[in-house]
Amino acid sequence: MQTNAAPSFVTLGEAMALFIAKTPEPLAEVEEFSRSLAGAEVNVAIGMARLDFPTTYISKVGQDCLGQFIKKAIAKEQIGSDGILESTEHSTGFMMKTKQTDGSDPAVEYFRRNSAASTLNATDIDRSLFHSSSHLHLTGVAAAVSSSMREAVQQALTFAKEQGSSISFDTNLRPSLWPDTDTMVNTINQLAFASDIVLPGVEEGKILVGSEDPETIADFYLSQGVNTVIVKLGGQGAYYKTATGESATVAGYPVKEVIDTVGAGDSFAVGVISALLDGESTEQATRRGNLFGSLAVQVRGDSEGLPTRAQLNELA
Repeated sequence: MQTNAAPSFVTLGEAMALFIAKTPEPLAEVEEFSRSLAGAEVNVAIGMARLDFPTTYISKVGQDCLGQFIKKAIAKEQIGSDGILESTEHSTGFMMKTKQTDGSDPAVEYFRRNSAASTLNATDIDRSLFHSSSHLHLTGVAAAVSSSMREAVQQALTFAKEQGSSISFDTNLRPSLWPDTDTMVNTINQLAFASDIVLPGVEEGKILVGSEDPETIADFYLSQGVNTVIVKLGGQGAYYKTATGESATVAGYPVKEVIDTVGAGDSFAVGVISALLDGESTEQATRRGNLFGSLAVQVRGDSEGLPTRAQLNELA
């Protein structure tokens, strides 16, 4: 159970406006959309804030209506926005997503090239956000957005290490955003090696490690000094292994109907990180990750399924 002296949580990335189709048609034919907030890191920030962890999100938005929407949505979740800057020259990115009725992955189109967030750079990162009782969460998405955001990610990582913060990393591959596969693999793995907790997907293991075997994937990162690796296995749950040799596969939670799969990995990260910061064991953290992932796929939207602390207590 969380104590009153909850660790603070910091993450950075690109928050986007998300337009979700109201009817199950190709995006070109959809006439009505609902608007929400999206972005891998902001999804995790929302989840941590709902669990009462003091949360700060670092990003950059344009001076436009979508930027205003994002800042208001973040403030509504009680996420600290001191790290959200505004660009006078670039607009806020957004994305569009189809409505699926058969449980399949929705089609998504991004409109983020040269966005305000893509100009986030190392000088935008405030050292004062990091201290010994803080936790930094990074993902492969932020590292992929642009070269300047990669520098911002590296700067955040450096500050966190200097201040003794714990660090988690979700590999979260986005091949279309990278110049080539080698650059993606090398950059992602170097960020993973510098982290305490690494959260790869089993399919990502084929690209990053050359194997679909969960233990082989875990051993690859553990051999480079990572403390804990939790490999996501989709509906089958997750496999974890620690530097002390503790390992197990934790079964996933059954889901009657899959509504929307986008955001499930981010919700899994919230479950794992929050449980570890609550002082739970790796097995318990993996179980909570599976629980949060199952909640995510049962609702439409990227973060709508993330529970509050009170709801988590009821579920427990």
